[in-house]
Amino acid sequence: MSDMLVRDKSPLGVGAGKKPSERSIEELLEAGVIIMDKPMGPTSHQATAWVRDILEVEKIGHGGTLDPKVSGVLPVATGRAVRALNLVLRSDKEYVCLMRLHRDRKEEDVRRVVSTFTGRIYQTPPVRSAVKRQMRIRTIHSLNILEIRGRDVLFRVKCDAGTYIRTLCVDIGDALGVGASMEDLRRTRSGNMTEDQSVTLQDIKDAYVDWKNGDEKWLRSILSPFEVLFDPLPKVIIKDSAVDAVCHGADLAAVGVVRVDDSIAKDAIVAMFTSKGEAVAVGTAKMPAEEMVRAKEGVAVSTDRVYMPAGTYPKMW
Repeated sequence: MSDMLVRDKSPLGVGAGKKPSERSIEELLEAGVIIMDKPMGPTSHQATAWVRDILEVEKIGHGGTLDPKVSGVLPVATGRAVRALNLVLRSDKEYVCLMRLHRDRKEEDVRRVVSTFTGRIYQTPPVRSAVKRQMRIRTIHSLNILEIRGRDVLFRVKCDAGTYIRTLCVDIGDALGVGASMEDLRRTRSGNMTEDQSVTLQDIKDAYVDWKNGDEKWLRSILSPFEVLFDPLPKVIIKDSAVDAVCHGADLAAVGVVRVDDSIAKDAIVAMFTSKGEAVAVGTAKMPAEEMVRAKEGVAVSTDRVYMPAGTYPKMW
C-alpha cells in the first residue's frame, strides 16, 4: 500500500454523499459485490444467474469466467457495479492446480522443469477457448509445487489475468517429454479477493432469507460496496466541490485534488474517490503525484469512465 501525498487539510464536506459502510442493504444491492465460491458443475453464467434469482435483482454480472469443472473465487456484481467488473478482469490471479503426468518422471526432474515456468511465457489459448487462438505473452509471478505423489503434481501459481492453466500444464508436460494434463483447478484469488472471503450459494440464500426476516447482519457481511473493485488502482481523493463536474464527464483540475497515492506516475490509470470513500470515476493521470498536489492549474486526471450518478453531490460549477 503506497503512502498518500496531501494537498489541502481544510474541511471540504458539503453535506452530500455517504460513506460506503453506511449504505443500506437496498443501496448495496444497487451497487454491490459478492465474492462467490463457485462450485464445480455449473457455468459461471449459470451460477451468477442463481445469485440474481436469490437476491431478486435485475442486473448482475461476474468477473473472470471459470470453466464448469473449475471452482473458486468468482466476483459477482449487482446493479451499477457491473460496469466496474472490467477492473477485476485485469487483476492478477492465483490458482491451486492438480496436474497429472502421462508417464513417470523423477521428482527432481519435475521440480527442475516446473521451476523454469516463471517469468514471461508464451501461450496459445486452448481450442475450446472463447477468445481468438493467437500467441500471447503472460507472466507467471510464482509457481510453487505443494506436493508430488507419483504422476500427480499439486502446485500453486500466481499469474497475470488471461493465463490458461490448462495450457500451462500441457506445456510443462511437453517440456518434461511425458505429456501432462490438468485434472483439477481452483481459483484461490482474483485481485485482492481471496477464497477466505468467499461464500457459497447456500450462504447467500440463507443470508438473504435472514435479511427478509429482519436480520441484516449476515447479508451485510457478504455484500460489499462496489468500491472493492477499485482496490487494485492507485487513488486520487477529490474535493466534494469537484465531484459533480467529474460525474458529468469533466476532467479533474489540479485544484480539485485533496490527496493522492504517492506511487502515481503520469499516464497511470487511477481511481477518483470522494473524501468519504466513494468511487467517482476512473481516469488517466496527466501529472505525477508530486505535481498533482502542488499545481495551481492544469488537468490532473482526464476522466475516462464515470461510476457515480450525477446529482449525488450538489452542482458547484
